Amino acid sequence: MSYHTFQTIIIPAIVVFVVTYFVTKFLMDYLYGAGIIAEDKNKAKPLILPSSGGLGVAFGIIFGILTYIFGASFIFVPVINTEYLLAVALSIMLIAMVGFIDDINVKSKRVKSTDMMDIRVGLKQWQKPILTLIGALPLIAVNIHVASVTLPFIGSVSLGIIYPLLILPLAVIFISNAVNILGGFDGLQPGMILIASFGLMIYSIFFGGSNIGAFLSVLLFSSVLAFMPFNIFPAKVIPGDSFTYAAGAALAAIAIMGNAEAFALIVFIPWIIEFFLHLRRKFKVTDLGIRQKDGTMKAPYGKKIYSLTHLIMNIKKAKETDVTYYLWAIEIVFVLLAFGLKFLHLL
Repeated sequence: MSYHTFQTIIIPAIVVFVVTYFVTKFLMDYLYGAGIIAEDKNKAKPLILPSSGGLGVAFGIIFGILTYIFGASFIFVPVINTEYLLAVALSIMLIAMVGFIDDINVKSKRVKSTDMMDIRVGLKQWQKPILTLIGALPLIAVNIHVASVTLPFIGSVSLGIIYPLLILPLAVIFISNAVNILGGFDGLQPGMILIASFGLMIYSIFFGGSNIGAFLSVLLFSSVLAFMPFNIFPAKVIPGDSFTYAAGAALAAIAIMGNAEAFALIVFIPWIIEFFLHLRRKFKVTDLGIRQKDGTMKAPYGKKIYSLTHLIMNIKKAKETDVTYYLWAIEIVFVLLAFGLKFLHLL
């Protein structure tokens, strides 16, 4: 990447951080007052917290994209296709709105949700992939030209028209929904996204050769970094599906537009594993544990594993923070594995 490109990325990244921080700070009180809430069941006494804090992340990323487009219109010559950036911004906004719709279905009394009683009901499982497909339409509309993709251990595969019409929408649907199903612990979702986006950022800058991939990964990293203080233990706001869907859409856009499909596939392995673990019970699964008197979490299904969180709770006596830190470590391992395969020329 050229020095000029770094210059045009730094200012939007700073803007994203500042906007995300203050928008999230504003949303906390606003969402709580509006009754958009969720229960934090991992504490000694369940807490009611504002939910859908991820709107701040989505808003920050979109504002960062618009900052770059403004600069490209009046200040500098763009090195990134602004039409593609607008498509990404629209895609993130649409998918974040799907997440927000999921977040606002809150009941006054607890009802049966997955395998537990909860005040938050959300969308039906079959509705989520259908609605997130809408978010892929802007990326399809700009007709991203990808002649081939590189797959681990396989190499370059030519896909032609199949890529924008089939692979792209399926990737957006799968990644946004897979990111959504692993969570429930303070700092877990933002932390894993932060690690994944950092890995993709380093890859895009030094190996990917894609300005748009580097730009989007920097924006996602900056936005999630600003959000982290609000969700790290003890959480002050729940990210909600607006966060997971928006972050998933951003990760999909980075992989697709940054020509980083093979690298991203390795980075996404924890979410892929989680998807198939949930699939074993038709997604009617809770990632949460049963809190014990000593603060540790007991796996809700005994020795049966339907989530990576259950695996950790079965391996050792883990508190809420332990579950989060172990899953962060797992994601770091897969990011390092992706770089290792890249150095070995297997990606």
